[in-house]
Amino acid sequence: MNLPAPSQGPDYQALYGLFAPGDVPEVRFVSGAEVPEPYHSLLVHEHHMTVTVEGHHGDLVYTQILDRHLAPDFYARKILLCLEKSHRVVQFGIVRVFYKHLTDPVREAIVAGQTPFGRVLIQHNVLRRIEPTAYMHVIPSPAMMKWFNLDRPLPTYGRLAYIHCDEQPAVELIEIVAPAS
Repeated sequence: MNLPAPSQGPDYQALYGLFAPGDVPEVRFVSGAEVPEPYHSLLVHEHHMTVTVEGHHGDLVYTQILDRHLAPDFYARKILLCLEKSHRVVQFGIVRVFYKHLTDPVREAIVAGQTPFGRVLIQHNVLRRIEPTAYMHVIPSPAMMKWFNLDRPLPTYGRLAYIHCDEQPAVELIEIVAPAS
């Protein structure tokens, strides 16, 4: 891993550390201006990735949960976003949700894992604001290569972000999009 991590925002290593060690991609933090297209349009904004990825690919996405971590005060999951029609993986992510900032119905829908995270917040009319805090140039790990159906580690990009719910930092995110083909 080629860090230093940004000084504010979600902690990349801490989010990965919520799950079994190993298979972490190589990252280098870059400015938003350094993120080239089509990644710039996919990442450098303050919108939900669910909506952005669906618009970019012209298809709805579903969530495939790879791992989850339940704690007394938060829930975390490692996921893939897949296109409904082709089942192609278009994004890898880690999300950590702090329970105290969400209502019981929202928390239950998120933990159920049946709906992409952003869509849950939209459907429940949660007042939300997405705050990207860092952008990353990413060399996919062996697992990512498999998920993204790569025969070699093509570079891609990602971001760290908070989702503020009712103006509270309720969610920490790592979002890495599949390499452009």
